Amino acid sequence: MRTTHIAPISRLEMELDDIASDKSISHRCAIFALLCNKPSYIKNYLLGQDTLCTLHIAQQLGLQVEKANDGAMKFIPPHAIKEPDDVLDCGNAGTAIRLYTGLLSAQEGYFVLTGDPYLRVRPMQRVIKPLKDIGAQIIAREADTLAPLSIKGKQLHAFNYQSPIASAQVKSAMILAALGGDGLSRYSEPACSRDHTENMLKGMDAPITCTPKHIQIAPLSAPLTPLDINIPADPSSAFFFALAAAIIPQSKVLLKNILLNPTRIEAFEILKKMGTKIEYTITHQAYETIGDIYIEQKPLQAITITENIAWLIDELPALAIAMAMAQGKSSVKNAKELRVKESDRIHSTISNLAKMGIECQEYEDGYQIHGGELKPCVIDSFGDHRIAMSFAIAGLVCGAQIKDSDCIDVSFPNFLDILERITTIQNQ
Repeated sequence: MRTTHIAPISRLEMELDDIASDKSISHRCAIFALLCNKPSYIKNYLLGQDTLCTLHIAQQLGLQVEKANDGAMKFIPPHAIKEPDDVLDCGNAGTAIRLYTGLLSAQEGYFVLTGDPYLRVRPMQRVIKPLKDIGAQIIAREADTLAPLSIKGKQLHAFNYQSPIASAQVKSAMILAALGGDGLSRYSEPACSRDHTENMLKGMDAPITCTPKHIQIAPLSAPLTPLDINIPADPSSAFFFALAAAIIPQSKVLLKNILLNPTRIEAFEILKKMGTKIEYTITHQAYETIGDIYIEQKPLQAITITENIAWLIDELPALAIAMAMAQGKSSVKNAKELRVKESDRIHSTISNLAKMGIECQEYEDGYQIHGGELKPCVIDSFGDHRIAMSFAIAGLVCGAQIKDSDCIDVSFPNFLDILERITTIQNQ
């Protein structure tokens, strides 16, 4: 288990063009390529532990992966998804296990999905129950609530499902199931969750139509049009360095080639509302809007966050660091979903901020943070990559030791390499 020591800095000014590729899009490229009948060409597929698990599972299901002449990865689909001869290990990837559960429930064959100890305690009932309601044959641990999941695939029934939560993973699982259904399906959610699945599938000519919070999906009558995509940088990963610019005096950072999907840059918008100078420059469109983000430090003011939680679910721990350095009391509400991520992110965030000398209160659906002065301490990552990276950035202010920093490699393999350009790092 690695412990990473972060030294403080006084100022930051840099341009970054090697932020990790987008994790959400990378997952979906591997999964959706299985539904094509011609090769897909993928540049900049994220080589993190999560997305490599997703890709390995796609290979177990019949996908062939080759290198193309231009450095892209060539994903060659099977004639039909094949039944694997071993269990499908999703590692720490919640996206992988939930999306594959939806896809494989509607495919002929027997499949077993599992993951690491952290994934095996994350809630799966939110996906399993609506799938079983439309005919899926799924058996799971703890009364069908926890992985491993045993799936006997078959054609599923059409549905009209109103999700009680705004979750891109649940939505994506149900869309993939509907593509293998027996009629027209409809899905709605209480608030708009991240929409990469809909955007990419529409770009692949899937029979799907969308309005805000409502989606209509017809069964797939022909293979999807293959992907040809250069995956942009992940805004959730880029946000850590936006945070660094926001909390280090007189700092400026330019982030290049970033995915600018509105459901993915809400955290930047929150930083802007808190006082940070943030500017976007759109450079091109390819399934999604892509461009550059300029961040310049300005004094931070407290903020209350109660809306668009589904758009912020990965960045709230990092935003908590900004709140800890803002003038006044900030709060987050309606964010109970944070408790069922890679860690209980409400507890993980607040317990570590308290160690750093920040006055803060934990609530069932959020927290309150009183702006103050960060103090050096030993941080527990709780095996959660976003907790580890958020507090590594906090360490740029005061110094910090991050326990179990290996989890960073799940989503951002070169995070510490970039950080070493900024400060002194020691790994033990």
